Amino acid sequence: MADLSIEFAGIKSPNPFWLASAPPTDKAYNVERAFEAGWGGVVWKTLGEDPAAVNVSSRYSAIYDHNGEVSGFNNIELITDRSLEINLREIEAVKKSWPDRALVVSLMVPCEEESWKTIVKQVEQTGADGLELNFGCPHGMPERGMGAAVGQVPEYVEMVTRWCKTYSKLPVIVKLTPNITDIRFSARAAKNGGADAVSLINTINSITGIDLDQMAARPLVDGKSTHGGYCGPAVKPIALNMVSEIARDPETAGLPISGIGGIGNWRDAAEFISLGSGCVQVCTAAMIYGFRIVSEMQQGLSNWMDSKGYEKISDFQGLAVPNTTDWKYLNMNYKVVADIDEDKCIGCGRCYIACEDTSHQAISKTARPDGSVAFEVIEDKCVGCNLCQITCPVDSCIKMEQKEADKPYMNWTQDPRNPYRDVS
Repeated sequence: MADLSIEFAGIKSPNPFWLASAPPTDKAYNVERAFEAGWGGVVWKTLGEDPAAVNVSSRYSAIYDHNGEVSGFNNIELITDRSLEINLREIEAVKKSWPDRALVVSLMVPCEEESWKTIVKQVEQTGADGLELNFGCPHGMPERGMGAAVGQVPEYVEMVTRWCKTYSKLPVIVKLTPNITDIRFSARAAKNGGADAVSLINTINSITGIDLDQMAARPLVDGKSTHGGYCGPAVKPIALNMVSEIARDPETAGLPISGIGGIGNWRDAAEFISLGSGCVQVCTAAMIYGFRIVSEMQQGLSNWMDSKGYEKISDFQGLAVPNTTDWKYLNMNYKVVADIDEDKCIGCGRCYIACEDTSHQAISKTARPDGSVAFEVIEDKCVGCNLCQITCPVDSCIKMEQKEADKPYMNWTQDPRNPYRDVS
């Protein structure tokens, strides 16, 4: 059986599944229930200075897929609305009761050295394992000069990170905002400031929808609303890309990464780990389905690792990074062509419509004597775009078959069709 235990930025954990800083980690009652369920660690909901933040009602909205499941989740909740003293007391008690679990504390205070100096020392006294600097909250707090207002300015990221490393001996994890042009600049700044790790992504600025009767966005607060933080399965592709950008950037290569964004099962976790993450943080899935999902995550990841011969997390951590590259280095001479399995085809014609109307007219439609319709790929027109496979409702009915290359590897920087190719 695979060993799921990890050590992330010097913090030990029995498994890589942590709860992210959010409502599920806002009090001792929740965190202890999470540990009982099997979570390897938690990041305590963001602490701030007293007086505590004041939240509104309502706070959440969502987007649903065609099965009625939540695909995107939006929230306008702020950091903890409980006093700093109560939070610190509970953190200390929980860590004493669960010494084998990772307990990291998320922090957000004004961008002043004395404020950060004070709070990191207070947290250090609780026995917590590490600090996570919340430089990503996109709503409510940026208006006060905190959260994303810090995370969007690399100079501020570096400055505050350095303050925390100066005044605390605990590992410092910098949580990055995705609401930025290039995530690498923030990650580089965190590393330059002495960060032990980064975590990403925080939530994305969003409005999930408009109530057309009240003509206001959801969630509604007395007929008004605001942009919130978007998370859930819908943000996973964005998160994976940003994680990979940091993992393969020469300036941040080797910097520990805690992956966040749409993780709801073991496969999601494995994908983040394959792109370099040392642990993963979960929020939306736990809020929708409860803490017990972690047992399925652990079992699924362990079974998959056993099937692949991976004995520990580090055996496959980062294996997908070398295979993630810039578009210009992809092989221009590689070719795949769609192939339709007639025995599985149900004759719906979705592949034909998609290709005929919006792609390359590479599928023919022929009427059979019995009144049914046959669909066939026109190989010399097929560019291997995958659209027909994506639209097909039948599993494995359409496959992309690799064709033997008659030319050697050639990327865009070498392609004679590229007027700016390297001819040296």
